[in-house]
Amino acid sequence: MSQAKATTQKQSSTFPWALVVIISAFVVALVLFLFVFGNPKNFIDPETKHQPLPGNYLGIVYAGGFIVPILITMLLTVFTFGIERFLTINKAKGSGSLEKFLQVVKTKLHNGDINGALAECQKQKGSVANVVQAGLHKYQEMEKNTEFTLEQKVQSIQQEVEEATSLELPSLQQNLPILATIASIATLFALLGTVIGMIKAFAALATTGNPDPAALAAGISEALINTAIGIGTSAFSIMFYNYFTTMIDGLTYGIDEIGYSISQTFASTKK
Repeated sequence: MSQAKATTQKQSSTFPWALVVIISAFVVALVLFLFVFGNPKNFIDPETKHQPLPGNYLGIVYAGGFIVPILITMLLTVFTFGIERFLTINKAKGSGSLEKFLQVVKTKLHNGDINGALAECQKQKGSVANVVQAGLHKYQEMEKNTEFTLEQKVQSIQQEVEEATSLELPSLQQNLPILATIASIATLFALLGTVIGMIKAFAALATTGNPDPAALAAGISEALINTAIGIGTSAFSIMFYNYFTTMIDGLTYGIDEIGYSISQTFASTKK
């Protein structure tokens, strides 16, 4: 990896795209809450919007209260970053089978066909191919080097692979901390909405005389809706996070494996 490319990657990652996504998700969530879920047609009394029509799920979600747009924002953010990470990590694998690519490169290394291995990197593309290509270029450079000892040459190849890896991995792990954070706070916001809903439900029970059934139902609905959306958001976030982490671990393992093969092949052939 050249220094110019590393600088370009660093500059392109400074724009707060994650913040733009979150703000956009909040705007969409607010529009959905106010104009779709809060459509007067979804309620028995269109003016007060206190009691949804029987079986009207849009109105039932609206009854969840002001916590609902926050939870919907998190849910939209999770799916947006989930799709973005899926596309990015799959692109990092390259255009073909990663396992087949690594096996072909190992075979060509064993046969001493470095140019053939580089050609495979050009066809494969992706983050793994970029790292392998950087290691192979250093391999060729060390073949021509007459100043370093064999140990220094092997160490130089290993260092090149590690540096190339350090440039590629951050782009793969980007936005995963947001998914991990949402997995934790979504349940907390759901709990907050549940507590607020139960407070309203008990307030309805505490009225003198006959309790207000509409207020009681609204409070319970608010509690349950927030619980359901929060738990669902947290569950999706955890699934996405674990899935993408596993994918990245697989890529990292492949990079480590081929990096080791490059350096060991050089060491065995130059003795």
